[in-house]
Amino acid sequence: MAAKFKELTKAEEQLMQILWEKEKAFVNDLLEDLPEPKPAYNTVSTVMRVLERKGFVSHKAYGNTHEYFPLVSKKEYTDQSCKTLLKGYFSNSFEKMVSFFAIEEKLSLKEMEEIKRIMEEEIKKHKI
Repeated sequence: MAAKFKELTKAEEQLMQILWEKEKAFVNDLLEDLPEPKPAYNTVSTVMRVLERKGFVSHKAYGNTHEYFPLVSKKEYTDQSCKTLLKGYFSNSFEKMVSFFAIEEKLSLKEMEEIKRIMEEEIKKHKI
């Protein structure tokens, strides 16, 4: 998988989240996990074909039915999405991004302490 790939639309990302969880699925399996109001079978099938053209999924055919599986891992997509977010909205500054979430998103004391704990562990690793 290339380091850079296209962003997903909301509908594509929603289906990928389900597929990452299930690891492989038929369109009916994906439909089952979608919230109401559920889209039409053909809509989901079309989005899956788009995801295949974009290189995110592939399929195994069973007659006219396709079982889809991811080609891009959730971690790969998350990493790329975070890099895009950081570059596009925070001028590639982790400090600006963390400050934004701490202040604007009103993180709880528990969440901030957990972030601090993780950062302190990472600092220790870098000093060794």
